[in-house]
Amino acid sequence: MKFFKEFRKQEVLALMYRIFLAYVFYQIARFLFWYFNKEAIKVGSVADYFNLSFHGIAFDTTAILYVNSLFILLSLIPIVINTQKGYQKMLFWLYFITNGIAYAMNFGDFVYFKFAQTRLTSAAFQVAEHETNIGKVFTAAIIQNPFVLLWFVLLMALWVFLYKKVKVTEHKPVKLIPYFTWSILCLCVVAVLVVGGIRGDFKHSTRPINLVDANRFAKIPCQGNLVLNSTFSFFRTLGTNNFKEVHYVDEKFINDNIQPYKTYDRKVAQRPNIVIFIVESFSREYSGAFNKDKNIKDYVSYTPFIDSLANKSLIFPNTFANGRQSIHGMSSVLAGIPSLTDAFTNSPYSNQKIQSIVSVCNELGYDTSFYHGAPNGSMGFLGFGNILGFKHYFGKTEYNHDEDFDGIWSIWDEPFLQYFAKNVGKTQPFMATVFTASSHHPFKIPEKYQGKFKKGKNQMHEPIQYTDYSIKKYFETAKKQPWYNNTIFVFTGDHTNEVYYPEYEKSMNRFAVPILLYSPNPEYHLKGINLEEAQQIDIYPTLADLIGYNKKIRSWGRSLVSDKKYPSIIANSDGGMEQFIMGNYIYRFDGKNVVGIYDKGDLGLEKNLVDHIKTPETEKGKLMAKAWYQDYMDRVINRKLN
Repeated sequence: MKFFKEFRKQEVLALMYRIFLAYVFYQIARFLFWYFNKEAIKVGSVADYFNLSFHGIAFDTTAILYVNSLFILLSLIPIVINTQKGYQKMLFWLYFITNGIAYAMNFGDFVYFKFAQTRLTSAAFQVAEHETNIGKVFTAAIIQNPFVLLWFVLLMALWVFLYKKVKVTEHKPVKLIPYFTWSILCLCVVAVLVVGGIRGDFKHSTRPINLVDANRFAKIPCQGNLVLNSTFSFFRTLGTNNFKEVHYVDEKFINDNIQPYKTYDRKVAQRPNIVIFIVESFSREYSGAFNKDKNIKDYVSYTPFIDSLANKSLIFPNTFANGRQSIHGMSSVLAGIPSLTDAFTNSPYSNQKIQSIVSVCNELGYDTSFYHGAPNGSMGFLGFGNILGFKHYFGKTEYNHDEDFDGIWSIWDEPFLQYFAKNVGKTQPFMATVFTASSHHPFKIPEKYQGKFKKGKNQMHEPIQYTDYSIKKYFETAKKQPWYNNTIFVFTGDHTNEVYYPEYEKSMNRFAVPILLYSPNPEYHLKGINLEEAQQIDIYPTLADLIGYNKKIRSWGRSLVSDKKYPSIIANSDGGMEQFIMGNYIYRFDGKNVVGIYDKGDLGLEKNLVDHIKTPETEKGKLMAKAWYQDYMDRVINRKLN
């Protein structure tokens, strides 16, 4: 019996048990993740859930082995003292510190998935590096979601309890030759298994599994997030750069079909001022003016002022965002640059000369400014604003009244928009962009307005009403300014937020934001309802057209008010694949091939037609997706965005 102890059977079995525990608790976290986000991730049946969770084991394996590689090595390395109490205690702390941190990533997504619409990735670093309030945001999240913390504490306590149920008794090896021989052999076998587990496959010709592979097992794209775990998605995106040149079509095809350069020939007697509102988390779902034809049962609007403004504006009720985060909204709206799987603004290529509505206005002699009531530099807006060429930046520092600070994010919307209304227009013509902030987690409104707005069906409904009210007060002040009558106002959202109605739980409607164009000057003819698909990147060419910029502009969007019929290609990404709406279909593209084709009315992406349809339109659509992606990569990487 002593001889067999040299083969370290109890240590190997204990290691297997401890790694097995990680699998068990990752499955528990997967179930809780789905439970907290079941409105956004529809699962048809219990069998479907178990099928998705089964395929998630491969992704769990990668995550668990990433986190436990050192623990596995130290558990098996032959150093004689492995079974001693002090060494086992060291292994205990290593195991639970590393696994505890990694496990907590999944619990963070219980809350933030509904906002980010994707699992945690390393892009969180780029978001966090511009913020000084991360501690406050984290504290507020815990206060608002105490059950998430409670579940984490209880499950970690249970994990510790179960870990301690299997102990390694102390044993000093006597026969060192079999001890070291077996240990080295065991380490070699385990090393092969770990490498294969981390890759997700033992085939040398197969690339390691990535986020997009989760969608192989999903009936609808959003279910891929259930197959994944947050630890995997975070580690797999560390140090990644998916910006790579590709060559699918010739330049003539791109120039003829994608038409990345547009020209407009509008003549204007007097150049209008431009005011762009990028409203934080402004989903189309919240505004009645954009839902009149949606046939949503028991629908309630939470933007009464925007609804009234829409009655005398040109609105687009079928608009989509081109990104998933606030900084994505800024690049899309102002520069016509969408964010794909990897965000352009977080890439090594963002610091280049970029043609945008800012540069166009600067060229025409406009005074350009950007307003955001958060601490200067927050969200990366100041840095990207400098790249775009804004002449002025006004943030919390310039506002200089900290008593109006909400304590976490920024100056409350109402006082900051009053400041905005009174501070612009000293030089005309001007182009000013304001990024609001109050309609955001942790979903608070000023104390003096408690009880003024209806609570609604979810947490976003009250703060979006406050922002709507703040915009109303802004217009009351703006109307008194000498620049008002010759100004074009644009409203859109940066991205969506909490969802209540099933219509907006659909995958594509997770990008559903509004576009509204308003001017008190009737000469601009900005009235009516346009039901064509639109997107944030259409705003830049639309405004360039309206102000009479007649030179060539670089844009994947198009003017929404021109008679010229440039191609409409709606582009965005769910964080795993690129998505295009073209003609009668929605196309999902993995960087190499179109892997999904859906009828345009199938916004939930429930019926993939890729293997069942082959028409001239869909065959060209596949080529168009490749061509658009090729042109995007070429222009970003080779710095041809000017």
